Amino acid sequence: MISLNSTFRTGRSRTAARMMAAGALGAAVLLGASGCALISTQATTITYSPSDGIIVSPESGPVQIRNVLIVANEDGSAGNLLGAFVNSTDENHTVSMEFGEPGSGVSETIRVPANTVISLGVDGEDPILLEGIEMLPGSDVPASFQSGDGETVLTDVPVLDGEQEYLAPFVPSAS
Repeated sequence: MISLNSTFRTGRSRTAARMMAAGALGAAVLLGASGCALISTQATTITYSPSDGIIVSPESGPVQIRNVLIVANEDGSAGNLLGAFVNSTDENHTVSMEFGEPGSGVSETIRVPANTVISLGVDGEDPILLEGIEMLPGSDVPASFQSGDGETVLTDVPVLDGEQEYLAPFVPSAS
């Protein structure tokens, strides 16, 4: 009887050991197959600008500001501001903007009615002409944006030229 019990115990121990080994092997394969994906940021969760312009941070207020860029003439003396201003609220809002060095730049405002999108340079909306600051194509212009009770957001707006066919109509003449 003693030998029968020890055989029974040994058989059960072997089965348990095999199950534990299979579980450990499965866990190792699972971890190896997932690789760094367990600790990496998912690329689809990263906000980015899928075009030539920039997206201004949502902290700037209730008006979303998208695809903002400046199309400047060759000497950088004048540039047209393009971009979309999206007000999805039930209230009218004004967006305050400043381009160039703070305090010595050019200030502009745009009123965006409730539940409206204003796309500067599209659908009959004229771009905003900026003059009096240096805007050489290929550079960035420091800018600030604010609407409603949002924070003032400081960012750099890209300056492009009319080399791309779709931007050529927006190049202002030299002053």
